[in-house]
Amino acid sequence: MYNDFYDTNLISTSSRVDATWLVVSAVLAIIGGIVAYFLFISKKKDNFSGFLAWLHDFLNFKVYFIDMFLKTLYVICTIYITLGSFSLIGSSVAAFFLMLIMGNVMLRVGYEFILMFLTLVNNTTDINSKLTQSNNAGSKENVKNPKNEKTKNENKNVD
Repeated sequence: MYNDFYDTNLISTSSRVDATWLVVSAVLAIIGGIVAYFLFISKKKDNFSGFLAWLHDFLNFKVYFIDMFLKTLYVICTIYITLGSFSLIGSSVAAFFLMLIMGNVMLRVGYEFILMFLTLVNNTTDINSKLTQSNNAGSKENVKNPKNEKTKNENKNVD
């Protein structure tokens, strides 16, 4: 009689996962991904301006947020280590200074390694884009002026 009133079951029938919604979500995600690809990712950036240009760069991973996220996370972790080290001051002053100094130094070194890797990736991307631009400019010049090839070959024969 009182079983329903004192029921300690934490999972009720209303919190069960509906498999139908999961299937509908998967289908909508696939359709949305295909539409986003053809509308934003596969087109040239020249077609967009403002928010759509930003969305194009975001979906093509030309904008990285990990740098900003890591810097914010570094500041949060530094504050945590600094404030957390004060919990050790009552038990051991040496442990307090060790955590305060070495904890922050080790955290800084770890984050610098991660940011150096990200800087390497950014620099490599910049070099690649500059090489691609120079190769495209060089190939357009050769197409417009095919006489360049003859003069280059003639200069080689003279040497």
